[in-house]
Amino acid sequence: MSEIVLDVRDLTKRFTIEKDFLGRTKKELVAVDNVSFSIKRQEILGLVGESGSGKTTVGRSVLRLVEPTSGYVGFKGQDILPLNKSQLRRLRQKMQLVFQDPYASLNPRHTVETILSAPLEIHQLASSREEKRRKIEEMLELVGLRPDQMNRYAHEFSGGQRQRVGIARALMCQPELLVADEPVSALDVSIQAQIVNLLLELKNKLGISILFIAHDLSVVGHMSDRIAVMYLGRMMEIAPTKELFTNPQHPYTEALLSAVPVPDTKKTKQGRIVLQGDIPSPINPPSGCAFRNRCRYAVDACAKQKPELTEVSPGHWKACIRHDLQLRPADL
Repeated sequence: MSEIVLDVRDLTKRFTIEKDFLGRTKKELVAVDNVSFSIKRQEILGLVGESGSGKTTVGRSVLRLVEPTSGYVGFKGQDILPLNKSQLRRLRQKMQLVFQDPYASLNPRHTVETILSAPLEIHQLASSREEKRRKIEEMLELVGLRPDQMNRYAHEFSGGQRQRVGIARALMCQPELLVADEPVSALDVSIQAQIVNLLLELKNKLGISILFIAHDLSVVGHMSDRIAVMYLGRMMEIAPTKELFTNPQHPYTEALLSAVPVPDTKKTKQGRIVLQGDIPSPINPPSGCAFRNRCRYAVDACAKQKPELTEVSPGHWKACIRHDLQLRPADL
């Protein structure tokens, strides 16, 4: 059995948005609601969903950049939530984040050498300036940049090159887990493919595990071993990538798959499933199933019962009380 690198159980994050005159919580926003999943060594788990579904909060919570309200986050068997700041700093060497916006995540006043030196200095991973420069040069080559570019500033690079610098910075500490928070959404389509392929190469070369957060199922389907689908802070479905595309079990997954673009040369047999209404407010979520207000298969019981993730086949989990549905696969 492959080693579990990240094990998340019943992760919940609530943000207080209003208090009474005594300082007690009067109104709160439930960003993540009892989310559970795991990632094995050298596995890519794609986390997808609409904007506002809680994907980014999950990613930042497992790194404790956002403090979870409750739950368990285990990194190689160690619960990281009780750790103090000094203990967490040592552990963060093995858990790194790639940010969404390569234009905002790099300091424009610093050269690439200064940016990539910071992780080495913080975690004391280089004993001399020569060793530091050697590690930076090796990392730049690994992510597809030239060593002589280390003396350039961030504004001198294109968006794709900046994201490569961001990936290099995350890898300087030789992490075992990489959280990639929509790392290609701010890039042109042609550049997106380069960054996705780079992450796949790095996974195979370095043996790292990746939590890949995105809203584009076509991108996630290309690179992920498994996919987890979120909606309104809850996990709707988790399955191996091929299984999810060919045999979806949740109506929300079915709707997302129908929106995946297909080439003009291939005519779709069935049209796109258009969800009615907007995603509900996480301040006042629906009772029962969070998706029921937009689900075309909803019945009265969906408003009364909150579905839990149940295993419908080996490795395939869904949160839906309807077991009689015949959902259509992706038209790819």
